[in-house]
Parts: sequence; C-alpha cells; structure tokens
Amino acid sequence: MQPELQKQIEERKAVLDEVKRVLIERLNLYQEPQDIDEDTPLFGSGLRLDSVDATEVVVMLDMSFGIKVPEGTDPSFMRNINKLVDFILEHKSAQQAA
Repeated sequence: MQPELQKQIEERKAVLDEVKRVLIERLNLYQEPQDIDEDTPLFGSGLRLDSVDATEVVVMLDMSFGIKVPEGTDPSFMRNINKLVDFILEHKSAQQAA
C-alpha cells in the first residue's frame, strides 16, 4: 500500500474513533464505540439524536476539532458518522491548504 494512502486511512480511522468517543461522552450515549456503525443515521431511528443534540454536535466540532459551523450551513453533514468525518477531514484539509 502506498504510504500516502496508508496515512489517509490512519487519519480517517483516528477521526472516526475520536468522533465516536466524543459523541458518546457529550451525548451520554449508552453504547461502546465499536457498537456504533459509521453509516447509522444520527437522527431518527439511528442513534435517536434530536435537535438539542444537533447543537451539541456543532459545539463538539468547535471544541474538539476547531471547526466553527457558520449559520445556514447545509446540515447534511450530520446524516451519519461517516458524513461527519468527511466534513471534519474536508475542513482540516482546507485549513492546512490556507
């Protein structure tokens, strides 16, 4: 495997693990990180988060990842954990390029 690809995979896994850990901690989810599938919806029948929890997710992005979500941002990045991780990695990449 190419070193750059391996680095990207490891970075994604680290962010996935951190997102799960912080969500469990901040939202008092009674689950273990390994029990949360990355494609499980955060809202509705998935992790059953609500609008108050959505605010916590936005605060988590700021506190844990240094990402401020501007008002009016399309909330589709909160569809599931994979989308949330994509959002974080895109912002980290943009910050590094600036």
